[in-house]
Amino acid sequence: MSHRIQIGLLFLLPLLLVGGLYVWGKSVPVPVLGRNYVLTILLPETEAALDLPTIEGPQDASRPLVVIDPGHGGPDPGAVGARYREKTIVLALARALRDELLEEGGVRVAMTRDEDRLIVLEERAEIARALGADLFVSIHADSAGDKEGVEGASIYTLSETASSEAAARFAQRENDADIVNGVDLSTNNAAVNAILVELSQRRTSERSAEFASLIEREGEGALRFHPEPRRSAALAVLRAPDVPAVLYEAGFISNPEEARALASPEEQERFAEVMARAIRIYFARQAGA
Repeated sequence: MSHRIQIGLLFLLPLLLVGGLYVWGKSVPVPVLGRNYVLTILLPETEAALDLPTIEGPQDASRPLVVIDPGHGGPDPGAVGARYREKTIVLALARALRDELLEEGGVRVAMTRDEDRLIVLEERAEIARALGADLFVSIHADSAGDKEGVEGASIYTLSETASSEAAARFAQRENDADIVNGVDLSTNNAAVNAILVELSQRRTSERSAEFASLIEREGEGALRFHPEPRRSAALAVLRAPDVPAVLYEAGFISNPEEARALASPEEQERFAEVMARAIRIYFARQAGA
């Protein structure tokens, strides 16, 4: 039997089966169901609602909200070293930062994940938008493969080219009722909306860059940075047009010494103190702007 015939039968058999059942059910009583019955097949929803995390901290909604995003999770381990997995280390760093912010008070905090589970990449920034976040911090760790001695943290913001492309896609994708930076786009045409979204993206990019500078400044002498710590890239988690965001690569899992340090409570506390301080300074500046 040729492959084409086999493929044809593969598609025809389900149709023949359903058709046969229909004819048989109309001519022969089916136990319990009888002749006149409806066969219902439940299909999965096309767009499931976002599973939004709990917001911790002050109940005052006017307090700034930071969403912390530990990368990877579940079946996706991220970068893997001899003894360490990125998903585990970044979750510990995220929890340390959350605890530091909550202990100091005054800032609301939510985490995209607080356990070992996978969140679709595109949903991470959407969670921040849905919660109305004022800042989004995605935490990762890097790998240099077989290269030895590579170490240090890096801070990523969205590149200018990616920012413009993201703004254009966002303006095209969103429905007429969408609101960006408090501006209702429903009364404008597509061209005006595209301009408004791009302006919003520029302002967001400027704030993201300001926050990245604060991390570098506050971390000097406390955290180990890569020789070129400031970087920009077309990263999906940074593409929200109205939520300032950075992706923090905490170090290199491929470097055994650095991986051990990142997994230690002491280094996690040091990271949390630096990042929490940068976050508070950033929010203080925005409040005074």
